[in-house]
Amino acid sequence: MGWVRHLSGALGEPPEVVGGKAHGLVLLHRLGLPVPAGFVVTTEACRVFLRTGRLPDGLGDELASAVEALGPSMVSVRSGAAVSMPGMMDTILNLRPTPDSLDEALQSVFSSWDTPRARTYRTLHGIPHDLGTAVIVQRMVFGDRDDRSGSGVAFSRDPGTGENVPFGEVLFGHQGDDVVSGRSLTLPLRTLADREPAVWQDLLDALRRIEQHYRDACYVEFTFESGVLWLLQVRRGRFTGAAAVRLATDLADAHAIARDEALLRVTPHDLRHVRVPRIAPDADVIARGLGVCPGVAAGRVAVTADEAVRMAADGPVVLVRPETSPEDIRGLAAATGIVTARGGPASHAAVVARSMGKPAVVGVADLVVGIDSVALGGHTAGVGAVVTIDGTGGEVVFGTPRIATGGADEHLGRLLGWADEVSGDRSERDEAERIEAAHAVLRRR
Repeated sequence: MGWVRHLSGALGEPPEVVGGKAHGLVLLHRLGLPVPAGFVVTTEACRVFLRTGRLPDGLGDELASAVEALGPSMVSVRSGAAVSMPGMMDTILNLRPTPDSLDEALQSVFSSWDTPRARTYRTLHGIPHDLGTAVIVQRMVFGDRDDRSGSGVAFSRDPGTGENVPFGEVLFGHQGDDVVSGRSLTLPLRTLADREPAVWQDLLDALRRIEQHYRDACYVEFTFESGVLWLLQVRRGRFTGAAAVRLATDLADAHAIARDEALLRVTPHDLRHVRVPRIAPDADVIARGLGVCPGVAAGRVAVTADEAVRMAADGPVVLVRPETSPEDIRGLAAATGIVTARGGPASHAAVVARSMGKPAVVGVADLVVGIDSVALGGHTAGVGAVVTIDGTGGEVVFGTPRIATGGADEHLGRLLGWADEVSGDRSERDEAERIEAAHAVLRRR
């Protein structure tokens, strides 16, 4: 079939061929939602390039035909592996697609599959190194075109709590990479309702339709140009801990899924993180940001990724950065917790922290990161000083304050009741074991 596929609702190939991002765009097409025109270069083309060091024969002619079909416009060139690897590979925006420039862009994205940061991420997450990435080429839409343009990210439900309210962030007059990089101060997603009510309503409609299809929470990246909404990416929401429990029980209550499926969607790992520890209310909080991954982390301050890796050999480390980038991946992996001065719930630090299950606080406005110290709330601490962070409430404390553990809520109680009904075992076991027993029974059915 060649190396290039047109992005449309008729495309039926799996993520292993067209990548997870393109697979999501096909879904958006099928749901009748607005997606910029584009095409995808398959993962097999990447594997050929990685083996031979050159683009496969015949790809050039296919690219010329695909670009001609797009018409005269600038394009974006983005990676799209079968398994999500946030920020690990190259992206090229605003490309005028001549044959030479498009070839160069493809080679850049394909080559980024084998960068140290990407290999480290795959090793950490158990992703095979031989998969390769697809590449998506799409007509550009411009979030910086005018004062009725912008970009953002949205979850159909709150990823921290599972509450059934849209959650995310938006930037007016900016492109999407400004949102996810964490470099710019974002606004709450709800700001759209006042400034661009038509875009807000279209986004709510899209989230509703996608969630109905998945029967699950969803995450989208979007741009709006001169008051018109465009969707650029979609995937399931991937909630953990208490949010996963609430989401599963709420979907069962709404008859979107059966109780058995709700039980199977909540893992023992989720339950081990339901009773989230919190910094006690009597602690001396020196700064606050946005908590983006629940839990408490305490450790010595490191201000660079290399420093975090080195110091982690002798005990827990909290990586403190102005913002993080894919180049920080080894430090993020080594750290017990993460703090950044900039960024929101979809910034690089937030996305990677959630994927690793590490407490994180972003957007600490008065945080200044120096060469060998950090300044917070009028206090200064050198590298190696102990800091404690609360990834639920966003608090930052010097030293090791008292920690409190939250109790069970009604959603967890009901889910465990369903688990006991399935397993027929009401003995005194911990919550994760009760879910494991229910899973064992359901898998035998």
